[in-house]
Amino acid sequence: MKKRRIWVTVLVLCGGLLLAAFDVRLRTVSYEVVSDKITAPVRLALLTDLHSCAYGGGQRTLLDAVAAQTPDAVLLAGDIVDDVMPEENAWTTVQELAADYPCFYVTGNHEWWTGEAERICGQMEDLGVTVLRGNSVSAVLNGQRVTLCGIDDPDAGESEAQLAQAGTDVMGNSFTILMAHRPERIEQYLQYPFDLIVSGHAHGGQWRIPGILNGLYAPHQGLFPAYAGGRYDLDGTVFLVSRGLARESTRVPRIFNRPELVIVDVLPA
Repeated sequence: MKKRRIWVTVLVLCGGLLLAAFDVRLRTVSYEVVSDKITAPVRLALLTDLHSCAYGGGQRTLLDAVAAQTPDAVLLAGDIVDDVMPEENAWTTVQELAADYPCFYVTGNHEWWTGEAERICGQMEDLGVTVLRGNSVSAVLNGQRVTLCGIDDPDAGESEAQLAQAGTDVMGNSFTILMAHRPERIEQYLQYPFDLIVSGHAHGGQWRIPGILNGLYAPHQGLFPAYAGGRYDLDGTVFLVSRGLARESTRVPRIFNRPELVIVDVLPA
């Protein structure tokens, strides 16, 4: 009986570990960024790498998670639309978000792989989303003036020129955000004094061992990527890499790597 109890305990623990490892329920992750360029809090919701994946009927699981956080704006940092999966879930999500919040978008590589990135950008604009392609916009969020800059994915072939253009728009007295899908190009982004840079693309390194391995593999970074997901404080700039929202679109399952909605609270110093 004692041996049987031990085996049952071991099996239960193994089962629990497997369930935790392959858990792909949405989670919300929050970060705080302190700045002396604002005088009141600004809350941002960051969504990346949706890849047209499903989040319940009408995308309510994801949309309700965003609504629960009451953001002042939503940042869509690439690969919202997938090149293989049907687009319906992506557009349901974007349409609902754009109806409720100021939304800002940059392309990811998968939008360019569709061969219809221009059409996708146009459709985003038709829904009221601000598309950033080397340009910058000034937005008032919770009474605070924030500058948002963005560049296309490098697969567009213009990201370096767009970055140079966006970098010239950085104003020292305005909190400035760069949206750029690819985290591995961070050294290029750091040529300019952005206060906050947000990216996705790495999918959290796909496989993780919490507390030991932040990510096993990420595209364009290879094994043990330096920027798989999380917060990185670099030369006075806060760099946030979302682990993304992709689930059924990935060929390799996520392990200890739940998809995430990222909430960024920009707080006055």
